[in-house]
Amino acid sequence: MANLSRSIIAILIVCLGLGLTLMASLTQGAIPLGLTELQQALWHQGSSINQTVVWDLRLPRIVAALMVGSALGLSGALLQGMLRNGLADPFILGISAGAGLVAVAFLTLGFLQSWVPLAAWLGAIITTGIVYLLARNPSGISVERLLLGGVAISSLFGALQSMLLLLSDDGRIQAALNWLIGSLNGRGWNELIIAGPYLAISLLVGCTLARVMNLLQLGDDLAVSLGVSLWRSRLLIGAIAALLAASAVSIAGLVGFVGLIVPHGARLLVGTDYRWVLPLSILGGAWILLLADLLSRLGAIELPVGIVTALLGSPVFVWLLYRRSYQS
Repeated sequence: MANLSRSIIAILIVCLGLGLTLMASLTQGAIPLGLTELQQALWHQGSSINQTVVWDLRLPRIVAALMVGSALGLSGALLQGMLRNGLADPFILGISAGAGLVAVAFLTLGFLQSWVPLAAWLGAIITTGIVYLLARNPSGISVERLLLGGVAISSLFGALQSMLLLLSDDGRIQAALNWLIGSLNGRGWNELIIAGPYLAISLLVGCTLARVMNLLQLGDDLAVSLGVSLWRSRLLIGAIAALLAASAVSIAGLVGFVGLIVPHGARLLVGTDYRWVLPLSILGGAWILLLADLLSRLGAIELPVGIVTALLGSPVFVWLLYRRSYQS
């Protein structure tokens, strides 16, 4: 009962923080809006400039931050639970490498720019499939081979990315780097409509995996004795995590540290029961990325949101490494 109360309180606190950050994101920016002006703009009343700012600039960007953050948070929680490794990241399966290589190729070689999100999504999914094929063995999917395959593919594709950047024009390099760093600037309703259905379905399916995730934490032998198919479970969890991360990448580019840090915060707040960890990771990821996006555009020069998440996440990651070494 105490754990249930703690979990409910944690979710309520995160929801409160998310709501306050959402209000600040709508009102703060290059053109500050009062509550009355915001209300009028939301109802398509008042100044046409305020309506344009709210509906064409801020709302799509806010929705994009919520979608990307929730996808990365849940993806990180699923992978960390599947691999039983608290330092696992949504991009550990080569997702970032595949998406980054395809996006850089499109941007530097001058292909249709409007196809970059879809191409990056396909690149991430195909790369994840290759990593899973490398991880297969006669008894199923090996976690060690999964990790090693992800590292090998990431190294290979990273080298190809660097080669494309070195051989391309300066103007195209800037566009590619902006995508690789991760940014929500200029995101509109079209990008969200394309990625939204895949992301929403993946979030719903991911939340139904809580029972399997809890059983996997008991160890492979005990999980099998309780009726869990390791091969099928890991394939499904990895596929959902890859689909979530690929959808996030197709919207915002490569935004790091959200999927690594948020699941840790969720476990610190509600324990290791994935019935609570998964929904809290969704809410926490959405909150963290929305807050990072708000901070990225409060200064005189707007920063890519990927830089802000790296600045916020790096100290936490160092602390996690220190904590693990201290405990061992």
